[in-house]
Amino acid sequence: MKFELGRCLLQERLNESDMTLEELSRQLRYKPERILDYIDNQRVMPLKTAISIANSVGCNVQDLYELRPID
Repeated sequence: MKFELGRCLLQERLNESDMTLEELSRQLRYKPERILDYIDNQRVMPLKTAISIANSVGCNVQDLYELRPID
């Protein structure tokens, strides 16, 4: 089955982990603006970034986006 990415769920994952955007950006050495772009759906996370973010907030990579099945 194929999927397309829907809305980014990073803000929800940050809330669940009690981690702030600033803490995440410091830990991964990313500019907060870049992470905000992901949260606001202005950019799609590259796989390496998504893996690092998922590891940092304690979730699976698939939990960072809504996934919509496509035919």
